[in-house]
Amino acid sequence: MARASDGESALHKHLRVLGVFEAAVPFLTLSQIAERAGLAPSTAHRLVGELEREGLLERLPDRTYRLGVRLWELACRTPGALGLRELARPYLQAVQARVRQHTQLGVLSDTDVLFLDRLSARDAVLNATLIGGRIPLHASSSGLVLLAHSGQGLVDAVLSAPLRRYTPHTIQTEAQLHAALRRVRADGWAVCEGHIHEESRGIAVPVYGAHQDVIAAISVVVPNDGAPALPYVELLTRAAGEIGASLRAAYLPTGHPAATPGGRFRPLVNSSVRSMEYFEATGS
Repeated sequence: MARASDGESALHKHLRVLGVFEAAVPFLTLSQIAERAGLAPSTAHRLVGELEREGLLERLPDRTYRLGVRLWELACRTPGALGLRELARPYLQAVQARVRQHTQLGVLSDTDVLFLDRLSARDAVLNATLIGGRIPLHASSSGLVLLAHSGQGLVDAVLSAPLRRYTPHTIQTEAQLHAALRRVRADGWAVCEGHIHEESRGIAVPVYGAHQDVIAAISVVVPNDGAPALPYVELLTRAAGEIGASLRAAYLPTGHPAATPGGRFRPLVNSSVRSMEYFEATGS
């Protein structure tokens, strides 16, 4: 891989440019990109031009840039993101129909939870999660579930930086984090009361993938009103089990010891029966 004179690879610099765009800041000028990425204007100009030619950035008539549609196209091909989201959506909808607040699907991304999907009612409790948005692992129920099923190296990485404080209830110390993770491992779920917004409570359970590893967390955000958490946990656990079973059916080849009947290794297509038959027949 080509490396710049400062030792940073060209790929990493391109990723720095793409990484400056956020859900709250979707449009940026060239100078803003350079400043946010910490790049010289001439370097930013060259990198942005290359990304634009590949369709990873798009230039708008007002001379601002946004992330390109080709990024979405590429993301749609990964089973770990949009494939999982598509498969899990019916089960999220079933949970949301019962809770009528917020129902979310999150995956691990560095030291954050990356939210692939969220369903919300218009009159639901406060929740600032966005699809494609991130929250630090220590601060959310989904994050604690994912962190509890990760290695010590990730826990150390989380603790290597100051733990962001959202409310007085946010986990702030190493001892608090370790205690919370022990509780998640013992219970099998996480409850965070007022950790991000004092009026809101997050409740999450793990989603197990085709090889019985934790690949995601499904959660609800509901009022922090002291109501029992167990009914939510039971609802989420059923949904997580259905998602896991669907993953095994879709991604493990027939004959694999952990495969369910009808399992086959192929892309996920959430569509009608006739459409699925067409994809099977054509090998699409």
